[in-house]
Amino acid sequence: MTGITDAMVYGHAIDPGTVAAFATNSLIVAHNAAFDRRFVERFCPPLANNPWACSMAEIPWALHGFESTKLSLLGLAHGFYYDGHRAVHDCHAGIELLARALPVGSGDSALKSLLTSARSTTWRCWASNSPFDKKDVLKARGYRWADGSDGMPKAWWIDLDEAAFHGEMSFLRTSIYGRSVQISTSSMNAFNRYSERLNVVGYTLP
Repeated sequence: MTGITDAMVYGHAIDPGTVAAFATNSLIVAHNAAFDRRFVERFCPPLANNPWACSMAEIPWALHGFESTKLSLLGLAHGFYYDGHRAVHDCHAGIELLARALPVGSGDSALKSLLTSARSTTWRCWASNSPFDKKDVLKARGYRWADGSDGMPKAWWIDLDEAAFHGEMSFLRTSIYGRSVQISTSSMNAFNRYSERLNVVGYTLP
């Protein structure tokens, strides 16, 4: 798929210490941090201490009229094409996208939108033990299913910003459970978002 052969990479390696020294304590931006962060932290454990942001998930591309969050298609939508499947080309394309102004609203750059998101606190909420006949309601509202294989709760889940949190708890109380129950939640920021270090706690619906 990439055209990279065994011969091209034979005898080459990436040194984790060099990567850590280059990154220092800076914000790391990835286009699909939910995959990249866990992979990178296994390769270079010191980077677990860095804040991370996702240019795919934390910029509201759909709100700005883009039909895909795929890096190459975002590039085409912005009027440029690049040769994919090479890390340096992907990085240059990502930098170019972040420098561009978003078309809707104040005209702020995509980077400013990403940094605002990275500095925020969000919540992951699992609708623990929700009634089976409510699964379509949850799915239509944007919840996704987690099978528990990653050590997190086996339940429908959603990510919320702070402004939406209390309203969503009221929705779960009235429209899903019909009573006060305890669900699972985790507070997330740039230091633990997309990682395997979420601190899951119980939250009793009001």
